[in-house]
Amino acid sequence: MTDKNILLQSIEFDDEGYLADLSQWSPEVAETLAQQEGLSLTEAHWEILYLLREFYALYEHAPAMRPLVKAVKQKLGDEKGKSIYLMQLFPGSPAKVSARLAGLPKPDNCL
Repeated sequence: MTDKNILLQSIEFDDEGYLADLSQWSPEVAETLAQQEGLSLTEAHWEILYLLREFYALYEHAPAMRPLVKAVKQKLGDEKGKSIYLMQLFPGSPAKVSARLAGLPKPDNCL
């Protein structure tokens, strides 16, 4: 068993793989969860993850796709504030995947 797997064993997740206790998030947890998603986190990923954590601190919920795109556009500019950009970083469902990696609850309105 790797150190990464041991790290996740001490953390409680809900039925969909989101942290049950948001205070258990750390960059190491994000890295380990990203590996499970087949992702290697780059500076571009971290930029979004920290933006999401700031958004959550302000609004007390993780944004669904449209508000996420809008928040990214406002904070990081037009080039990054596009669905296609977020899809490249977080394939599948960027709002759900990025929220999970950022240690946040599943966004509202995401199936």
